[in-house]
Amino acid sequence: METVQVTEAKFLKATDVARLLQVSETTAYRIIKQLNDELKEQGKIVIAGKISRKYFEEKVYM
Repeated sequence: METVQVTEAKFLKATDVARLLQVSETTAYRIIKQLNDELKEQGKIVIAGKISRKYFEEKVYM
């Protein structure tokens, strides 16, 4: 299995979100759940514990 760098990944994991936002992994999981809930309401398929990099960047001001 090939390792994908965070800069190239289409999906972010909680560890990535935690590092980018400088928050705990627990907080990162809460943020991912909130964003995934928004996507579910739009009829999108989501992956628990991961968030689309594109959607994350649209929703989070860094």
